Amino acid sequence: MWLLLQTILLILLYFSFSYAVSSSDIIFPSCQLLGQFNLNGNQKTGDVILGGLFPVHFFTSVPDLSFISDPQQPTCHGFYELGFRLAQTMAFAIDEINSNSNLLPNVTLGYTLYDNCINLGIGFRAALSLASGQEEKIILDNTCIGNPPVLGIVGDSPSAHSIAISSILGLYGVPMVSYFSTCSCLSNHQKYPSFFRTIPSDVFQVRAMIHILKHFGWTWAGLLISDDDYGLHAARSLQSELSLSGEGCLAYFEVLPWDKDTDELRRIVNVMKTSTARVVIVFAHESGMINLMEEVVRQNVTGLQWMASEAWTSAAVLQTPQLMPYLGGTLGIAIRHGEIPGLREFLLKTRPNLHHNLHHNNSYGNSMVNQFWEFTFQCRFSPAPPGWLEGGGALCTGQEDLEKVDTEFLDISNLRPEYNVYKAVYAFAHSLDDMLRCMPGRGPFSEHSCATLQSLEPWQLLYYLERVNFTTSFGDQVSFDENGDVVPIYDVMNWLWLPDGSTEVQNVGEVKRSAFKDEELILDEDKIFWNFKSRKPPRSVCSESCPSGTHMVRRKGEPKCCFDCIPCSEGKVTNKSNSFECTSCPEDFWSNPERDHCIPKKTEFLSYYEPLGICLTATSLLGTFICAVVLGIFFYHRRTPIIRASNSELSFQLLLSLKLCFLCSLLFIGRPRLWTCQLRHAAFGISFVLCVSCILVKTMVVLAVFKASKPGGGAILKWFGVTQQRGTVLFLTSIQAAICTTWLVSSSPTPHKNTQYQNDKIVYECAVGSTVGFAVLLGYIGVLAVLSFLIAFLARNLPDIFNEAKLITFSILIFCAVWVAFVPVYISSPGNRADAVEVFAILASSFGLLFTLFGPKCYIIIMKPELNTKKAIMCRGTES
Repeated sequence: MWLLLQTILLILLYFSFSYAVSSSDIIFPSCQLLGQFNLNGNQKTGDVILGGLFPVHFFTSVPDLSFISDPQQPTCHGFYELGFRLAQTMAFAIDEINSNSNLLPNVTLGYTLYDNCINLGIGFRAALSLASGQEEKIILDNTCIGNPPVLGIVGDSPSAHSIAISSILGLYGVPMVSYFSTCSCLSNHQKYPSFFRTIPSDVFQVRAMIHILKHFGWTWAGLLISDDDYGLHAARSLQSELSLSGEGCLAYFEVLPWDKDTDELRRIVNVMKTSTARVVIVFAHESGMINLMEEVVRQNVTGLQWMASEAWTSAAVLQTPQLMPYLGGTLGIAIRHGEIPGLREFLLKTRPNLHHNLHHNNSYGNSMVNQFWEFTFQCRFSPAPPGWLEGGGALCTGQEDLEKVDTEFLDISNLRPEYNVYKAVYAFAHSLDDMLRCMPGRGPFSEHSCATLQSLEPWQLLYYLERVNFTTSFGDQVSFDENGDVVPIYDVMNWLWLPDGSTEVQNVGEVKRSAFKDEELILDEDKIFWNFKSRKPPRSVCSESCPSGTHMVRRKGEPKCCFDCIPCSEGKVTNKSNSFECTSCPEDFWSNPERDHCIPKKTEFLSYYEPLGICLTATSLLGTFICAVVLGIFFYHRRTPIIRASNSELSFQLLLSLKLCFLCSLLFIGRPRLWTCQLRHAAFGISFVLCVSCILVKTMVVLAVFKASKPGGGAILKWFGVTQQRGTVLFLTSIQAAICTTWLVSSSPTPHKNTQYQNDKIVYECAVGSTVGFAVLLGYIGVLAVLSFLIAFLARNLPDIFNEAKLITFSILIFCAVWVAFVPVYISSPGNRADAVEVFAILASSFGLLFTLFGPKCYIIIMKPELNTKKAIMCRGTES
């Protein structure tokens, strides 16, 4: 069907433009139109004519095309008085310009205005008629002089009309300034080089709507559009902007039918009814909204927040008592409001043309003024249609008083598209004025020539229109950018439903952009009427925002605004920059129970302040104190037989080494530092080797003494003198010192933060660095202990009174048992428990050695002093 329409339009274009060809090669002396269009219009003569296209009727009746006879002309019905007011605003602006001696002096502007009936075919016919003229016959000669039928066109209103018309007029450089076409596609100045507009592009309107959605937190909305370029481009822009901004999603996207398709409208309203979206965005025209709302009322779909595009924001035809229960509270984007002084007085002067036969065509078709008069006063001009008078109808006299009629035509309190028409006419006038003020020899055209009033060409005016810059009486600056667009500004309107049943469309804010700022939304929320019981903005979201401690997971097959909230796992918190994932906490932090922020991890080590640390510290100090007491006892009784018989020097060395063993355990308590980690194992290893070396030498000396008491055994004592004993202890200890030095140099123990035991805790421990070094250290101690045990075991049957071998055997047995049990327990103990196990092993083995080796002697010295004599010792030796 669209292909057929394109073909018809091209044929019409050919016939309407065929007369304008002027060439010396044409053999026909004249060019004649083959037919004229039946158009509703008004006209006024002048030196320069401007054309205008306006929606004076709502609906069109198009006869069927039989293709066997000339098609009948379409007829229009449903008079639209606000559309007629647009046409009269253009007439007023031209009269005002003609009365202005400072603008276009000595030049009279005229106009030819046509009704497009909101129909593309009729609008296209009207535009071609404006561009080509309606003269039936043109005589051709070699010199074509005079002005074109129109120098420029104000219009059209629907974007689809402007796209089709400017595509053709652009080829001939005929400028066109629209007051209502908002399609973003028309900003392509390469495709539409002669198109300009005094209304912002839909791109800005879409952004304005997104600002409102964002302001109220509406992330889930439905979209309804008209089935034309206006709706389709708006939908494309809205989807693109929503995708880029991430501020919302469309719950549904439906195209409204042009005609009253009841089944399709019922389906669309059912979608709206079942959707969870409470906000409905509509980019459509009034006629489409009327059909939609009839179905909305029939199904009683309430509780919706409507958002209106500028095409129907101020539509009075929708502000009825029947529709306001549904449309009350509508938020809409409206064209900038302006004031036009003197317009109402001009409108009151509107009078019908009594000499114009309304029901018979002339060169300019039917008079819009006469049609307005008939509509307003519900009368008919003579001759009246058949049956009119018989049915009680009245004849129009032309003397009726407009002031006595309640009509929107005279209401100039809310001039919006009218203000755009006014600016468009003045844009043409200022461009023409600039062009006629051109100084010869300084013009912008070939050889610096200027245009003249006698031979004006539309493309010459186009040059000046691109550069026009003026300020209206209302204070708004008008100029066009490189795309033919004006600086955007919109008013935000709200449909107020008053208690008495009346309605009011009130201004509650504005969205504007300047050269220094991006889009800015200013709202007076206290003024906004919400058509809900709560009198508050509705909630319109697919899924509520996820609470802290959770992240969003999109539902499969649904828009991104529909999601489930999943708790963040341990160690992760809500990501404020990306709500679809949780952020891992830094190494030393962990998630709090609410999972909304990271907190420092709990630290764990064997502390001096915890009960276990206190007990171990106290036990270590107790052992050190006991060693000191025993050392004092031994020193005080150093000359007694029992002390002398037990090798007093080695006993003192052994007590000092045990004291060091008790004290080295303190290095395992407290927060690990580098120096404590390096010192703790070295001090432990050397202290215990010193202790076990003393025991080993002590055992060897006891065994040597008794060997020497036998015949021929005296020579063995020379190997176990005091010097040899000291040297042996020093040598054995130095080996351990060498092991520790090698370990510390090659792979030193270091403090380590261990999180493997518990993720929410940091266990401070000393990493041994080299497991081999640690094993060699323990192994060397074990070797000396086993060697001591074997020698003591061999000497266990020597005389009791001198024999320490049994005590040494028992002490070493306890020592080995402790450290053999230590290894598996240490490996299996987590965190600070491993340090506690090692301290316990040190203390247990140290106390075992202390009590088994020195307990019996202290008992005799303190409790049985009578046994601490040489005689007693000798007697025991003899008895044994």
